[in-house]
Amino acid sequence: MIKSMTGFGRCEVQEAERKIVVEMKSVNHRYMDINIKMPKKLNFFEAAIRNELKNYIQRGKVDIFVAYEDYTESNVCVKYNKELAAEYMGYLNQMAEDFSLDNDVRISCLSRYPEVLTMEEQNIDEEKLWQLLAKAIKGAAEKFVETRIKEGENLKNDLLEKLDGMLAHVDFITQRSPQIIAEYRQKLGDKVRELLGDTKIDENRLLMEVTIFADRVCVDEELVRLKSHIETTRDTLKQGGSIGRKLDFIAQEMNREANTILSKSNDLEISNRAIELKTEIEKVREQIQNIE
Repeated sequence: MIKSMTGFGRCEVQEAERKIVVEMKSVNHRYMDINIKMPKKLNFFEAAIRNELKNYIQRGKVDIFVAYEDYTESNVCVKYNKELAAEYMGYLNQMAEDFSLDNDVRISCLSRYPEVLTMEEQNIDEEKLWQLLAKAIKGAAEKFVETRIKEGENLKNDLLEKLDGMLAHVDFITQRSPQIIAEYRQKLGDKVRELLGDTKIDENRLLMEVTIFADRVCVDEELVRLKSHIETTRDTLKQGGSIGRKLDFIAQEMNREANTILSKSNDLEISNRAIELKTEIEKVREQIQNIE
């Protein structure tokens, strides 16, 4: 099977009082380019996420969005800094003594001094958090791959249909090419007879001119290579796998052969077919750009 580089996947996982939502979307790209957006507290897992995604993605520009919610009330606690409070009191007592004042500091006042009481987030069990995150990543990636495969099958069917159309153009040019030479010989002979009248025609000279013309317009090699490229593309599509780069290279070769055929042609019908062939090749190449 083949995969498109366009896809989307979403998975939501909730256990106890935590929830993670992962969304993935992608477009075509020459290489694998993964961009992850997630809360800072999950940044520690970025390398693990990228390694996990390698099991599902080979090419494409992929954007991943991770949302994390923690509904627990016990994830934050109050920390009492006894040493700092004692230092505050020591200086306050010193000030009272220095200035002969009463130290009227109450506990409620002291607790509001900076860093005496602080709110701290409790340590999170990274192993359990990763299990939850990995589950969401895998779920989103599986759905993501499903959409890629579905789109890939559509691309495959469309490409096979276009290849059939290209092959029809190649067959027409193959059949038409010998007729051009015969028609040229006939036209050349008629023209010579018209100019020379009853004078005997030099058949050897006529044959030489026809041979030179045939060599100049001959596209047999180009047609053979082009037909081979079409069949190779068809077989590669049926084999499946990560074939985007290979098909892109073959499409470039097909376009080169079509250009040569068009440049050698001096026949309107073949020129028109070669132009149609180039148009189909360009369409095929555009579709191939979306294959992983």
